[in-house]
Amino acid sequence: MTNDLFDSATNGDTTRPLGFWGLPGGFDDRLAAWSAGGPVAFVEAEYFGGVGEQRAAVWDDGALVLGPLGIGEDQAFPVAGSPISQALRRLSAVARAGGDEFSAVGLGRHRDSARWVG
Repeated sequence: MTNDLFDSATNGDTTRPLGFWGLPGGFDDRLAAWSAGGPVAFVEAEYFGGVGEQRAAVWDDGALVLGPLGIGEDQAFPVAGSPISQALRRLSAVARAGGDEFSAVGLGRHRDSARWVG
């Protein structure tokens, strides 16, 4: 979520919906509406030098069906996997042996949001 997209998508509510840093106010309602056509996830991760945190949630058929899940920088991933991997599995992503869902769907190509806008 770039700053410009955040600013254009927010309804002005300054609370942090579902505990996300980058989820614009009211955007969770939009995600719920979009999920009428199939599951939709919102994920965020902030890492530097291998240390960081992530959050994830999934909506389906207009309702929040997973999460919000979150893990802080001082916490190990649960047996079920990272919040993002759990959300991607809910969207039918399948990890290859020795990998995770994040890599399987190619999210590593989009780690730097500054490169999204040219």
